[in-house]
Amino acid sequence: MQTTSDIDQAVVATLNELLETCRDGEYGFNACASRTSNPELKAIFEQRSKECTSAALELYAHVLDLGGKPEEGGTTGGAVQRGWAAVRGLLSGNSDYAILDECERGEDMALAHYRKAAKHVLPNDVRVLVERQLQGTQANHDQIKALRDQCKERA
Repeated sequence: MQTTSDIDQAVVATLNELLETCRDGEYGFNACASRTSNPELKAIFEQRSKECTSAALELYAHVLDLGGKPEEGGTTGGAVQRGWAAVRGLLSGNSDYAILDECERGEDMALAHYRKAAKHVLPNDVRVLVERQLQGTQANHDQIKALRDQCKERA
């Protein structure tokens, strides 16, 4: 039988995974903003990075409320993806299409993490937070994918 403490620890672990995912998004969008020369894309990436920061702060507060210790970095997978994006960017001359393509890969990873978290047993306030952030991540993904598709059509 699970105790309240066990459940809280599981919720903290879930929130910490999402916290790391948000940090990956923050770092990834900042990297994309620094690689593009397109002012519209730069503004979009900078805004998405700020949204990831806000989401991370919300998750951080919930982890503390549950008596947990918030994670301080991103995920290993996120670091690998950012590294791959940098290499791919160098090889492709940091084309907007390549940048958007890597951004979409990052958003695919974030969506997978949020969908996994949404399947967990969560207190109602945490569930509302996770589902709201999942919807935001889906909207980000859809926008990035649409921009990538438009960029591909122009090429």
